[in-house]
Parts: sequence; structure tokens; C-alpha cells
Amino acid sequence: MSIFTSSKERVVTGLTLIATVLFIGIIDNLFLMWLVLGAIYILAFKEAQKLFDIKDDSLVYYAGGLWLLAGIYPYGDDLFVLAGVAYGAAVAYDREITWKNFLPFIYPTAGMLFIFTMYQEYGVMSLLWLLVVVAMTDVGAYAVGKSMGKTPFSETSPNKTMEGVVGGIAVATISGMFVGLGIVDLGISFIISFMVSTSSIFGDLFESSLKRSADVKDSGNLLPGHGGVLDRIDGYLFGAIVMLILLRGLV
Repeated sequence: MSIFTSSKERVVTGLTLIATVLFIGIIDNLFLMWLVLGAIYILAFKEAQKLFDIKDDSLVYYAGGLWLLAGIYPYGDDLFVLAGVAYGAAVAYDREITWKNFLPFIYPTAGMLFIFTMYQEYGVMSLLWLLVVVAMTDVGAYAVGKSMGKTPFSETSPNKTMEGVVGGIAVATISGMFVGLGIVDLGISFIISFMVSTSSIFGDLFESSLKRSADVKDSGNLLPGHGGVLDRIDGYLFGAIVMLILLRGLV
């Protein structure tokens, strides 16, 4: 009965998330996108604090201020670098400040800033492309891994198999390649889809390593049947950085 309930919760939550994403994408409004991504960022930031075992609750206010700046500054991804410079100066000035507290300003901050900047520069189509690639990587890896997976991929995530990873990347690359045609030509779309899919695998693996270090199953319990916010966006945080860099470099 508990398994049935858990599966039902997972499906309902998943469908709700999909409907919400589609609704926001159809509206395609800059302020709304900034607001929604900001809410996701703050929730993910707080989960990351727990995974990094950081007790300073005041850090979330600095994260909020950083996101406010992202709403008015034209190059949001640069704010990640500026935050590092500012924190470095603070560490140099006050020896009681530790670099450990900066970790949430790297993960998930960098990925979220890149997602918002990509939307600003390449529009909602780029976010759809990212969504399809990462989602199909998960779907493909699960389907292939369950049906023929035998070779372990990494000790960090024992459930992942090499066959599943390769299958997920293949499915995502082909699926994403066609979506990307709305922005770039076929060859570039193939390369970017492949690289983003591969990076999303390691985004998922990175979050798994954090959870193993923190000795927790999920990053949180906000999403019934799915865990926390980071559990849902881990692949996107790595994938968005790779996608935006390649779009700027190859287009």
C-alpha cells in the first residue's frame, strides 16, 4: 500500500510540475520567469546549505540579494564570479569567515544564474531544449538501465549502470537535436545536445555524492514522491552551464 501511495504521489507531483512549467513557458514573461526561478533558487540554496552542513541561516539573505541583482544586471552569470571576488575579500578581511560557507554560492547558484541568463539571451526555446535533453536523459537511462543494465557506472550512485547512461545520452541527444533546430543548425544542435546530456549525468552524480556525504536519501521533502528541489534540478544545474557556454562559443 505504501509503494502504491508513493508512486501515486510521484505521478501527481510530476504532472503538476510539468503543467506548471508549460504554463510559465507559454506566458513567456521575463519578470515571471525571474520570480519563479528565484523561488526555486532560494529553496535549492537552503537545501544545499543542509547538504554542505552549513549552519549560518543569514546566507540565504545574501543569496536573495544576489538574485535581485540578477533581475537588473544584464549579465547574470557574471554575478557568480563577482560573488566569489566579494567573498574572497571578506575572507581576507575577517579570518573568522570560512570558505565552506561559500559553497552554496557555487552550487546551486552558478547553475541557476546560467539558466536565467540563457533565457534572457536565447529565449524560452533554449529552456525547452534544456528541459527536453535533461528529462530524456533521465527517461532513457531509466528505461535502458532497467531493461539491460548490468555494468555499474559509479560507486557514487550504485543504481546507475553504464548501459543506462549510454542509452540515456543517446535518447537525449537524438530528442534534443530536433528541439535545438529552433535555435541552431543540425550539427551544432547535435553537439550541444550530446554535451548537455553528458553533463546532466554528472550533475545528478554530483548531487548524489553530496547526499551520500550528508547521509541523507533526498535533499529535502518539499516534493511528495520526488524529494527536494535539488533532487529535481540537479541535472539542469550542470546542463545549463554547458549549454550557455556552447551556445555562446559555437553560434
